[in-house]
Order: sequence, then structure tokens, then C-alpha cells
Amino acid sequence: MSLAEDLSRLDELHRQGGLSDEEFAQAKAKVLSRGETPARNDAVVVQALNGLRRSRSDRWLGGVCAGVAQMTGVAAWIWRISFALLALCAGSGVLVYLLLWIFVPEEPVVTMTPRQLGS
Repeated sequence: MSLAEDLSRLDELHRQGGLSDEEFAQAKAKVLSRGETPARNDAVVVQALNGLRRSRSDRWLGGVCAGVAQMTGVAAWIWRISFALLALCAGSGVLVYLLLWIFVPEEPVVTMTPRQLGS
């Protein structure tokens, strides 16, 4: 069944009294979430990846692990251990780290004016 047919069937059931307002809203939300296109999900992933920045404050080498940690919500030390373990696997961790160091920009420098400092 198509999305439009599902919605019209739900609307008909709601008008006939087969579904309460709350049940109708839940069923409609379920049908609409099922009909979500993968392009929307891809856009969210692309937007998240475009937000990836290397950290300026929490860095050991290039700030890659702290930047990935900020984006994913996983602690930076876990990423550091992961890259170190991957480095033991034919150097793949070193390669990935270097590529991220080269291609991921640093987070912008935050400067404060004397007015913001309270002077």
C-alpha cells in the first residue's frame, strides 16, 4: 500500500469512530515515519560529518580524537585507544588518523572583545 492510501484509510477509520484522536495521531506518526525517504537520513549524516572539526583545546597530536569525540558523544580516550589499536593492524589507524588530520579543519578560534570580557 502507498503512503497516501494508508493515510486515507486511517482518516476514514478516525471519522467512523474506530480510532480515538490519540490512536489516530500515533498511527499517523507511525505511517509517516515509515514513509521517510532515505535522502533525509543521508542529509542528516552529511550535515553531521560537515560539522566535524579538530579540537584546539583537547589535543595530543592533531586534535582528531577529541573532534571525533565531540561529534559522536564518546569519550576522547576511547577514540585514542581505538586509533592506537588500529595502528597495530597493519598501520591502518595511523593512515586514518593522518587523513583526518589533513582533511578535517580545526574548530574556529573564539576571540572575545574587551566588552565581552567585562573590561
